[in-house]
Amino acid sequence: MKKISIIILAGIFLFPLTSKADGTWVELASTPLKRTESSSALVDNKIYLFGGFTPKGISKNVDVWNPKSGVWSRIIPLPRGLHHTTASVVNGKLYVIGGFDSGTWRPVNVNYEYDPEIHRWTPKAPMPTERGAHSAGVIEGKIHLVGGAHRKLLTLVNTPAHEVYDPKTDTWETLSPMPTARDHLTVSVTGKKLFAIGGRVDVDYNNNLDANESYDIKTGKWNRHPPLPTARSGITSQVLNGLIHVFGGESGQGTFVENEAYDPSTNKWKTFKPMPSGRHGLASVLWKDEIHILTGGPRPGGSGSDTHYVFKLN
Repeated sequence: MKKISIIILAGIFLFPLTSKADGTWVELASTPLKRTESSSALVDNKIYLFGGFTPKGISKNVDVWNPKSGVWSRIIPLPRGLHHTTASVVNGKLYVIGGFDSGTWRPVNVNYEYDPEIHRWTPKAPMPTERGAHSAGVIEGKIHLVGGAHRKLLTLVNTPAHEVYDPKTDTWETLSPMPTARDHLTVSVTGKKLFAIGGRVDVDYNNNLDANESYDIKTGKWNRHPPLPTARSGITSQVLNGLIHVFGGESGQGTFVENEAYDPSTNKWKTFKPMPSGRHGLASVLWKDEIHILTGGPRPGGSGSDTHYVFKLN
């Protein structure tokens, strides 16, 4: 099926916001929809933005930004509306796994593959544990999904689940669970290790965590590291120059602008230039040497935005 054009231009003009030794923030033109709790991924040098909460409800929409042209387009929508899901890329194909599919936050175990060449979504083997507000990272062609919240009777509670999907065989494997069960965390991969950072207890943003734990695929064990300086959840992260930058988040007092980075080589944290404004439930993508921060809520809860910021080092 053909792509559907969207008459929104983005990113042709750059607007510098700050410039210091610890980084620069630039604002690009708005995304097509105001969203929060959406997911993003990079395929073929294009940024994909999936689902989330919008002013009109839970979205199926998938918007794509081309950095070269600065133009947004809209592709075939998700098979169903999802929020708090994950998006991963293996061998040029996208995998959207898990999340919640209703306003009552019903966790699901869906696993959808999108092939950009033929513009088609295909259901794949479902995730063993129904959950949302989890996080994902890819190591050696396999997708590691950790944490999140699932249903226990009528209540959403944390799970330490660590389940790995192999797109090549369309099969799942259960590995050692996270030491600290949590949801609304972030995951980044560097040095073939999976780093799970931050999060909250039982979907309560008044009970944020500073946990920083990594999984080593060689040993099959989890290790603890110096905690995130600012305990927060509803966050995102990307690896730039070997450092894991953790952005945004929320608590009962408001949203976070923090940009704190962990260096696995020194086992220390460093503070960089904060975000221009606080956001939670934000999406992010690393493109070349720039971290793109997309959408997210400016206030705690279900608020959303269409902001598109870029962080880069000087």
